[in-house]
Amino acid sequence: MAMPEEILAPPSIELPNFGLDILFEDEHIIAFNKPCWMLSVQGRLPDNQDSIAHRMELYCGVAHVVHRIDCATSGVLLFAKTKDAQREMNRQFRDRETDKEYVALGYGRHVLDKGEIKLPLLKDWPNRPKQKVDLIDGKRSTTQYEVLGRNGLEIRMRLIPITGRSHQLRLHMRALGIPIIGDRLYSPEDVASASGRMHLHALHLGFAHPIDQSPVSITAPCPF
Repeated sequence: MAMPEEILAPPSIELPNFGLDILFEDEHIIAFNKPCWMLSVQGRLPDNQDSIAHRMELYCGVAHVVHRIDCATSGVLLFAKTKDAQREMNRQFRDRETDKEYVALGYGRHVLDKGEIKLPLLKDWPNRPKQKVDLIDGKRSTTQYEVLGRNGLEIRMRLIPITGRSHQLRLHMRALGIPIIGDRLYSPEDVASASGRMHLHALHLGFAHPIDQSPVSITAPCPF
């Protein structure tokens, strides 16, 4: 027998701004500092309703999706308040007109100080939600990287995704031989269990404002 809707609905979130860390807001767009282990948008199951999108709906009544970042990733996440703003921001992401910068902490020995990774990626259907490197059928995927610091086997990386494939940065880091600390999908067990969070953070997002085309630059301080 189906459960009553009021039982399935998520409870109200009694926190200032519904627990949202707002980095930028005007009448057209809003950007949040998403914590790790929070969904960008609601999932299908009742237990997966709490998300930035759901909390935004509680905060201002709308939540038009522009892009997403993985549940385990923290950092800058942008939404639109109007359909016009959503359409323009979706176009900018699709046409790769945005500037995105991530910080990651990997574990390994040898990596060049700067370079570019070009490895095509494809859904790994038998092992969903994983992706995989597929040199034949994979979609073109490119990441630029720069070493920011080294501490023994820990390597701090600046990552610039030129394309925006699902799990791209995580797979490209693993391909470099420096899997991300705390990455439970792609890192070896000892690296995955070394931290309670994945050390991948969306540090910066730059774009043209969807209405007046003025430059917008948003940064979320790295928590690790």
